[in-house]
Amino acid sequence: MDISQLNYDMGQLIGVTLFDPQHFTSLLIRAAINLIVVFIIARCFYFPRSHRRDYMFIFILMSMSIFLLVTLMEGDGMNIGAAMGLFAIFGIMRFRTEAVPIREMTYLFMLIALSVVNALARAEYHPKADYWDGVGVVTILFVNLMFIVMAWRFEKSKLVRTNCSKYIRYDNIALIAPEKREEMKADLEKRTGLKIIHIEIGMVDFLKDCCLVHIYYDEPLDRGNSIEAMTKMPRV
Repeated sequence: MDISQLNYDMGQLIGVTLFDPQHFTSLLIRAAINLIVVFIIARCFYFPRSHRRDYMFIFILMSMSIFLLVTLMEGDGMNIGAAMGLFAIFGIMRFRTEAVPIREMTYLFMLIALSVVNALARAEYHPKADYWDGVGVVTILFVNLMFIVMAWRFEKSKLVRTNCSKYIRYDNIALIAPEKREEMKADLEKRTGLKIIHIEIGMVDFLKDCCLVHIYYDEPLDRGNSIEAMTKMPRV
């Protein structure tokens, strides 16, 4: 049977055709580009600092989900808006239960933006003027390369590298006085084994003889720590 006639009959019957070679080829090429670039950013730039496999797979799965959703809803502004709204609701419901670090959220939004760009970039043919107008494969590859370069540059640049930090419940409140700050710093360095750069003292509890201390230090192995801001043990 002629494939064109079969596509027409199925379109009339169930609203979708059997096979569209042009759309399917475009989907394969775009999906491959998107998956490769997202994997490079998540695995080669995000993961080496944080070592969080859960976030890495969330980035890959969510970005590919956004890509496929936007691609299959191409040309329908209301459907695309509704789809993005569903993902926004999902993000609010899921990520509000955990303090997601700003670095992870930045990667998530960047990869979602990348997927939307790869899904919506199109070229249109104008039969009267006999030319194509829009985005080409070279442009798509260039934009994806720019995302990779930005991720690499910001991870490697010392201009945007911040010191590590963590909160500590400190029990020797006799050293919280400003004139004893150096003694306090030496005591914390001895206990933690870290080279402390700066100390901030927060809430002081004289009844329990403890205070909340925020220390800043520089430790390459601890950069990208996703639980540095936690002050209590998480529920399992």
